[in-house]
Amino acid sequence: MLSAGSFVVLMALVGLGGQGLGDPLTGPHPPLPADQDLFWGSDQYDFAVVLGASGLECFWHFAHQGEHFYLTFMVQWVTGVGNDRHLSVTVNSPQGLLVSKIDEASGQIKFIAEETGFYQMCFSNFHNRFGSMQVFLNFGVYYEGFADKQKQKEEEKKEKEEVKKDLNNTLSSIEEASHRLENYVFHMFRHYNFGRMRRGADHYLLQSNSKYVTWWSAVQSVVIIMAGYLQLYFLKRLFNTKPSPEAPEKPCC
Repeated sequence: MLSAGSFVVLMALVGLGGQGLGDPLTGPHPPLPADQDLFWGSDQYDFAVVLGASGLECFWHFAHQGEHFYLTFMVQWVTGVGNDRHLSVTVNSPQGLLVSKIDEASGQIKFIAEETGFYQMCFSNFHNRFGSMQVFLNFGVYYEGFADKQKQKEEEKKEKEEVKKDLNNTLSSIEEASHRLENYVFHMFRHYNFGRMRRGADHYLLQSNSKYVTWWSAVQSVVIIMAGYLQLYFLKRLFNTKPSPEAPEKPCC
């Protein structure tokens, strides 16, 4: 069962995912006409979520058929007794079929959507029954064939308008170059987000190691002091003197 926070995030993702389609969608299988000109957009989301002991969080994201769906995740910190950094991640299609599954501390999932609808992403912390973890997520969709589709439309238009051939060629090249640049920038931000995940995980690891070294040094210092005190105490007991009944002026140990 999803928590209240997960439900709010889910509603936000559903609302943002359907902005390019006009009216809000009421089901995972919207009735899209075959001749409808779909919006091939690119969107992405990145945020962190805390999974409790044996916790499960699921999110849904809308994707059109032919779009590239990607998901990147990384465990930033883990708490509890006998903690395990492994995270079980599954992605299901709108029909409920398993698309991909990973059981690691970090990973990436990429595939081309074969059907239009809401794809389910579930994150399970069943490895840790007595501890929680924080996971950074970055996911979204993009369509690399957008430039090719626009180029095809421009070619059909050039056949009908021979007079504007040079102008259309120039505009088509500019548009194709702008879409290619936009695609490169989009992928650059994807790699930047993954690097930010790794830096965050390293930061929490350094904090954890610092606390561990501090406490362990304090414990060792206490043990060393206690051992020295006990050694001194027993050595002092060995040299306790008492007068001898035969020779009172000669002490004995």
